Amino acid sequence: MPAVDAEEARRRLCALGDVLQDTVIAARGMDMAAVEGETAADTVYGIDRVTDEALVEWFAAHWTDVKLVSEGLDEPVVLGEPAWTVIVDTVDGTRGLMYDKRSAWALAAAAPHGGRLGDIVAAAMTELPTTKQGLVDQVSAVRGRGLVAERVDLRTGDRAPLELSPSDATDLEHGFAQVAKFFPPGKADLVAIEAAVFDHLGATVVFDDEYLCSGGQLYELLAGRDRFTAELRPVVDPAALACHPYDLCTAMLLEEGGGVVTDPWGRPLDAPLDTTTPIAWVGFANPALARRVGGVLNDVLRDAGFGPPDA
Repeated sequence: MPAVDAEEARRRLCALGDVLQDTVIAARGMDMAAVEGETAADTVYGIDRVTDEALVEWFAAHWTDVKLVSEGLDEPVVLGEPAWTVIVDTVDGTRGLMYDKRSAWALAAAAPHGGRLGDIVAAAMTELPTTKQGLVDQVSAVRGRGLVAERVDLRTGDRAPLELSPSDATDLEHGFAQVAKFFPPGKADLVAIEAAVFDHLGATVVFDDEYLCSGGQLYELLAGRDRFTAELRPVVDPAALACHPYDLCTAMLLEEGGGVVTDPWGRPLDAPLDTTTPIAWVGFANPALARRVGGVLNDVLRDAGFGPPDA
């Protein structure tokens, strides 16, 4: 079998996304919200269990030289002699999707075997629709080659090119920007940090839209709808439910689109490709916002006693 290069890896990740999307649509009659168990990473719901089964079956049939890492697997699955580490979140945004509130996303990325988050060279995110949707989006890339984005008509299967462009705004005024504060633990600190950042920037009309999944947050930045999103839960409460590497495996797509993704102190994201390492991250629509807002956020965090963990 020919060696899988980065472009072929991208195509396979898109094909995997299509299968996971079909699996979610076919499972609509089940109780998606039924709790099926717990892993070291998160709660496993009914819809997670269905997609996890489809995931392993797909790799066994279509890509057999990988180490497969996924939220729903107790341990990585090693197929053949791995040339790649592939990390997947089959349903990112389970809670929104299972109540039919908002799309979730299937996230998948590939790095040379043994690589870390920064070594990912191909990624794809595929929209998992609510019941009323007739159109879904899929975004993918090979690092350094720009985005490939398509909009798919679920009724006909037709695919059309999709232009995605992050905002070129240089401030937050009259735009969407937020610090994520989904759960009670740490919320008071997160609200205070958000308020201090906006106050330092002189931003008074800023809209808040907290998409309850990192894939959705990245997409809103990519699509030009949001300007700034910060996910700081591990900073203010190390015990809080947090993002993990599978949640951020498609962060390179925002970078390929012209946006910026860093840790809360402006450094490149770095983590092993596992299911348990907590990650705090910040996304900006463009480099100008990263410099302006990121610098203020760094100062606010330090003033609040939240310096970089290795400081």
